[in-house]
Amino acid sequence: MNKNVLCTSLLACTASLMLGTTASATEGGLSSWPMGIEIYGMGILPPPGTYGQVFVGNYLADSLRDDAGRKAADIDLRATTIVPRFVWVTEQQVLGGNLGFHALLPLNDIRLNVKNGPHDHKRGIGDAHLGPVIGFHHSEKLHSAVGIDFVLPTGSYDRDDLVNLGNNTYTVQAVYALTYTDPAGFNADVRLMHDYNFENRDTHYQSGRELHADYTLGWGLGNGWVVGVGGHAYQQISDDKCSASNCASAALVDANDGNRGRSFSIGPAVQYTGEGWFLSAKWQDESGVRNRAEGQTYWLKFTMPL
Repeated sequence: MNKNVLCTSLLACTASLMLGTTASATEGGLSSWPMGIEIYGMGILPPPGTYGQVFVGNYLADSLRDDAGRKAADIDLRATTIVPRFVWVTEQQVLGGNLGFHALLPLNDIRLNVKNGPHDHKRGIGDAHLGPVIGFHHSEKLHSAVGIDFVLPTGSYDRDDLVNLGNNTYTVQAVYALTYTDPAGFNADVRLMHDYNFENRDTHYQSGRELHADYTLGWGLGNGWVVGVGGHAYQQISDDKCSASNCASAALVDANDGNRGRSFSIGPAVQYTGEGWFLSAKWQDESGVRNRAEGQTYWLKFTMPL
């Protein structure tokens, strides 16, 4: 959210440099990926066929943190998203794995109030994600997937608004996911992502490169249930830039050493496997936040064949 899809990103809520005086990692403190959205099974590409997924998330934040982790502003941010995702796994083999494709388009409702300051509310579609993926099944329990995602600026954007439904920039995201699953034992998942953000042409602002991961750890109870913990880890690895001489954010970029963001979250996670379908849930609380909003996220994920 800011994090998008919550102040997320699939969500893309521009909690923007709050009144122009507060530091934010990446433009508006946002990322193209909703941190921690994935739960169990994130490295498993299913057998050839078509599949539908629905993610439902709610992000709540009450503070914006600066580059030292201090509270920079009191806010009331509430971002709710419904994210339908379509997955098509082909019979085509590439490097020994199955070739697949996916696409998603978030539907967002974002409210932001700054204490003793402005407020805004937006509702509508966010930025679309799509791309190819190759899935490998190394054994009955160990699976992995590699892919590349393209984020398209399909959400509405106005540089003068406090909240936006899209980031108004293209992003290319490299992905590697790994899953170890045991219905009656240890389970572990990680999805590693590296984001390259292109320039926002309306503001001439280019957010830095981002390295982040969704993760879960759990224990299978042998009856379809897996219980454990999950969350995300995020670190911006290059500075934000502003190419225009009159860019309003240029001074902030210089003053805050590139506005590099950081965050970590953890919380309980659970999954139930039915006859050909999966339902997962997770709650995660953020800590160690730099240059971003700090809050809590609830996620639900439902998967079934079409």
